[in-house]
Amino acid sequence: MNKRIAVVFDSAGTLLHMYRVAKEANTGNILENIESTAIVAQKDGCGLVVLNTANDIILHSRKDMSLFEFITEYRVTLGISCSKGIFSPETAYEILKGTAPLMGDLHDVLELVSSRCPNIFYLAAGLIIDSEARSVPYVLSTGGKVFSTTLQTVQSLHAMKVDTFIASGDGVFALTRLAEYIDIPQERVFAYSDTLMKEKVVLELKRRYEKVVMVGDGINDILALRAADVGIMTTQQGDKRPEELRDAADVIINDIIKVVDVVKGLSSIYKK
Repeated sequence: MNKRIAVVFDSAGTLLHMYRVAKEANTGNILENIESTAIVAQKDGCGLVVLNTANDIILHSRKDMSLFEFITEYRVTLGISCSKGIFSPETAYEILKGTAPLMGDLHDVLELVSSRCPNIFYLAAGLIIDSEARSVPYVLSTGGKVFSTTLQTVQSLHAMKVDTFIASGDGVFALTRLAEYIDIPQERVFAYSDTLMKEKVVLELKRRYEKVVMVGDGINDILALRAADVGIMTTQQGDKRPEELRDAADVIINDIIKVVDVVKGLSSIYKK
């Protein structure tokens, strides 16, 4: 017999309040409070690439070192957080060979996020790659702090014997620390989950649970929201969200703690 309820959380913008910046390759301009997944969604062949390494290693690299040289010398693996169309780490490596981002560009965005995001919980670096133009239009950094009700939400679900999972486009370094803090086992954490992977996680859990709830706030959550028995969209991050994302959700909430009320409603059905 299947277990009763599972809740799958996105990370950035859902469990964590995010601060994001990008540096334009062509102009050197800094763009603040950007939505990286929305930028990727605008053009076929774009991918959001995460550097799977510690930020201290990045910040201690030479500023004049090329990004490709850094990746090669430090044996950094790349994760694909989200993409529009087919996009692989191999594609990213190949394009980076012929492009000119410097580690100084990554230093700039990492240092800015660190200075602007108080009580930062984690910090990550990445880039957007355009496979059609074979360019790196942006280098990125994101910083997140845990929403004040995140831990309480997960603890309340655990007290109700609800299994919790994370499916996020964020990298392993970021999600490991978050999962430990909110007491979600590492085997229930799916890093580098793009739109299709999040949907796959939900569909596979539906084979094991009577009800699966998906909680997310970004356009890369849209298929998982639709696939879940109950799709919950959060607006706690405060960013504007596309109408199609709202349409995909069964419930829209402004505080992550309200997930508990939704799950209580499902639990009461089983008690009748």
